[in-house]
Amino acid sequence: MLNSRQRAYLRSLANGLEDVFQIGKSGIIPSMEKDISACLEARELIKVKVLDNCELDVREAGHELAAAIKADVVQIIGNKFVLYRESKENPKIQLPK
Repeated sequence: MLNSRQRAYLRSLANGLEDVFQIGKSGIIPSMEKDISACLEARELIKVKVLDNCELDVREAGHELAAAIKADVVQIIGNKFVLYRESKENPKIQLPK
């Protein structure tokens, strides 16, 4: 669980990121969960876009995906959300206390 200082720090890092994945009309499928989990292991912080034709709204998609892959939702803004999960093998981001 992230505290407010850590969340603010991660939001500042995510500001310049481009969205890496898009969730469309098929919603969140197991293969997408696997790909996003692998991407989080490599990058630790990613941005995901939810397309207009998706059945889920941005908040539902973000929290559902985060729960499925054991990540934290950092920010939900517009039709995008930011996920963070510390890498087990190669941590890069040092969170403030």
